[in-house]
Amino acid sequence: MPVISMFYGILIRMFFKDTEKHHTPHIHADYQGEVAVYSILDGTLLAGALPQNKHKLVVAWLEIHHDELLADWMLAANGKTPFQIRGLDQ
Repeated sequence: MPVISMFYGILIRMFFKDTEKHHTPHIHADYQGEVAVYSILDGTLLAGALPQNKHKLVVAWLEIHHDELLADWMLAANGKTPFQIRGLDQ
């Protein structure tokens, strides 16, 4: 699962061909061993949890990079390497 972005200690990952478990385009956010899964479509938390301040950062980042994330999802869902996306601290 490639890391597509990193900001404020949060790693954002996207699995290849990961369309079965959550049935929607999504990302995995990892912060100090805590993992949360978020819908790309609307920022909904699908599984897991992050500290509230990190959760807010991920939701804001999802909104800012919505179109790029959907394009990356299409690549990853088809087994291709997604592109890196700028973090909030860059």
